[in-house]
Amino acid sequence: MCIRGITHEGKSFRPSDWAERLAGVMSRFRPGEVRLGSHLSYSPWCVPTTIDGVKCVLVHSDLRAHEPMAWDFVIHFARDNELQLIPAGLPPDEPAA
Repeated sequence: MCIRGITHEGKSFRPSDWAERLAGVMSRFRPGEVRLGSHLSYSPWCVPTTIDGVKCVLVHSDLRAHEPMAWDFVIHFARDNELQLIPAGLPPDEPAA
């Protein structure tokens, strides 16, 4: 799943570091056991990135299986802020069926 930093109205989501903040909150949710210092890196299940000049957060489906409440938090964050949710594998300009 990709959360794009563009609202349904086509506006850029603010603040500009929202993706890094969200991924930072989710950094403790990761495969395996929590290791010393792991909070200093992003979880492989929730990674901030930029796609076509738009801030995004890539959310891996394994997060849903491992920590359903964390998955719900991320999805509700996107919905509450009216951000675009793109299923994995679809380009941003193609709507989900």
